[in-house]
Amino acid sequence: MQPIELLAPAGSPEALDAALGEGADGVYLGLKYFNARMRSANFTYAQFEGALRSLRRMGRKLYVTINTVFEQREADRLYQLLRYAASLGPDGIIVQDFGIIPLVREHLPMLKLHASTQMNVASVHGVNLLSKYGVSRVVLARELSLDEIRDIRLQTNMELEVFVHGALCVSASGLCLFSSYLGGKSANRGLCTQACRRYFRPQEPAGAGAASEGGYYFSPADLQLLEQVPLLAEAGINAFKIEGRMKSADYVGTVVSAYRQVIDALGGNEETLRRAIAAGQRILRNDFAREKTQFYFFHNPHTTAEPVDWLKADRSGGTGIPLGTLLKVTGTGPERRGLIPESPLMPGLGDSVRLHRADDTDRQSHKVRFVQADPQETSGMQWISIPDGFEPGDAVYLIQTKAMSKRYAPVIPPARGSSSRMPGWDHAPSLDLPKPLEGKKEQSRQFPEGLYTAVSRIEDLYILQSVRPLRVMLAYTRKTASYLLGNKPPLPFSPGEIILVLNPYFPQAQDRIVGEEIPLLLSRGYRQFVVNNLGQCAYFRGARGKDAAVIAGPALYAFNRWALAFLAGLGLEYTVTPLENNRQNLEQTVDPNRRSCLFITLFAYPPLFRIRADLGRLRHFTDSRDEPFTLLSDHEGSLVIPERAFSIVDKMPFLKAAGFNRFILDLSGPPLKKVDYKDLMRAVKNSLPLPRTSRFNWKDGFYRDQGGTNP
Repeated sequence: MQPIELLAPAGSPEALDAALGEGADGVYLGLKYFNARMRSANFTYAQFEGALRSLRRMGRKLYVTINTVFEQREADRLYQLLRYAASLGPDGIIVQDFGIIPLVREHLPMLKLHASTQMNVASVHGVNLLSKYGVSRVVLARELSLDEIRDIRLQTNMELEVFVHGALCVSASGLCLFSSYLGGKSANRGLCTQACRRYFRPQEPAGAGAASEGGYYFSPADLQLLEQVPLLAEAGINAFKIEGRMKSADYVGTVVSAYRQVIDALGGNEETLRRAIAAGQRILRNDFAREKTQFYFFHNPHTTAEPVDWLKADRSGGTGIPLGTLLKVTGTGPERRGLIPESPLMPGLGDSVRLHRADDTDRQSHKVRFVQADPQETSGMQWISIPDGFEPGDAVYLIQTKAMSKRYAPVIPPARGSSSRMPGWDHAPSLDLPKPLEGKKEQSRQFPEGLYTAVSRIEDLYILQSVRPLRVMLAYTRKTASYLLGNKPPLPFSPGEIILVLNPYFPQAQDRIVGEEIPLLLSRGYRQFVVNNLGQCAYFRGARGKDAAVIAGPALYAFNRWALAFLAGLGLEYTVTPLENNRQNLEQTVDPNRRSCLFITLFAYPPLFRIRADLGRLRHFTDSRDEPFTLLSDHEGSLVIPERAFSIVDKMPFLKAAGFNRFILDLSGPPLKKVDYKDLMRAVKNSLPLPRTSRFNWKDGFYRDQGGTNP
């Protein structure tokens, strides 16, 4: 059996010490910018260099996370960070943005590239495509089953890494827009506000009676695959990854210790392995995390009808051991005290607790500075110090005990006054994108200038007849596939007027099915497609690609010209700009002579969560700010959308003046109504702003904190 790398998170020097002290083969960490955990402490440049020197002496690995998307204005800063990393030689960099791939290949080839799980690679076609472009390892999407992982392994020589433990996202890897929609704090920029952990309330239709109780509808349990380590090892996985750069050093040490025991026992007999797993399970009882799940590991990839045991509406999204709710509160500032009920494990001085507001508007961690039994009670109730802002009824969780803290030998040597090298002031290499569509007039005819409308249901096509768009974009689902490939009545639009939009989440189980259907669709005249996942590009290369015209969808995030160049190299000349993009970055990224290749979405219900499970019937709900959302579910999965749509339809004249001339009205959300469609088309025709809509990030762009820590 090949050696397996146990890879641990290092969100701080203390976590680094714990990871290596308990036997991790390597760590991954972030620096000041461009990493998916911008809210963690991360490492200074001096700490990073000290850690790298120490790990080399120890024969361990160090990987740097540069796993966020970057805007065009940040190209210089990103290049400076990449050059700095290349000068020191970590064992690899973990990346999300496609633009980093050509930038590294052409100018910093000494850097080894690992594809982040945020890149949403879930099929062997995606893995092998990245291999051709110099990527040496892929961190697979977390929503895959064991059978799918095995299938990928059998068809590639690429190094494969999988998450085995830690917090999960309810949305498919890299496809969450919820946090960004709420205020520009994008998960694709490392500033996720964990919208999935929020408390939501049902919003029943008028006349439906009293609303049922609210809950944590989308807060998943934590992943634990300790018991499945032998199966993953047999499947040929190269690296096991633990999530947790926001977690304490104690958590990291505990989890690494458990998995180290099992991995070390793989070469022994069955009894040795059984004992190691049992020992690891005992260790993990003290990780102070959420309930555990194996997620999709044994999922039947051909259905979403299985029970969803990893979501429980009555389970808070917080970590730790519940201690109940605050009974009384007194004092302010440092003198703030809260009375908690008797519990089997009462916090002591130096322990850490987390407090949750009852209305879910705030959560804070707090190190206990004061402990006193309540002199008025005999039942063991206890006063503890708490931060301001919390009142009776707010929940308290124990997240770490001082007694359980373990001291580890420091990995980073003490500073000796020497300064870090620091990134320089280099400018990113200039990049001139090729002239658009040279020699490809046929594609230009297939995607003429004008207005396109996207829908997700066959029946919606009939509504579009009332005001016919230039082209229709139809979501390619199992339902639409059955209609298009079956002996059904003709549609109100010809195949040449329909562009089929492939699903952004594209797991291995779908890869084989869709791969067999593409030639059939081509033979029936459906020759225009939108691809939203790297794995789908394989269907349109070579001889088959000559028969099809293909657009890069918004989920192939292109926020900079390097990403556009990468997509163009795949034959994707036309691109739908991401919904998170803003006008300033769009104009900086795309020169006037390339703007004819870009599609801009003027109206949409942004897909906030994409979930590989059927979560039930259509349901309306609100958050603590009374923002309304809709859950759309069927046997193919679930989608959460806002009821307040994104709209910049009134900006179309200004965009045309700037050289953009292909636009999309994306109506692939709730069932389409003719009256709403006509009202929308009237607003487009007259360039009218729509009431009760959102600009998303179009005007203000991504959130940037005042301290400048977010690039």
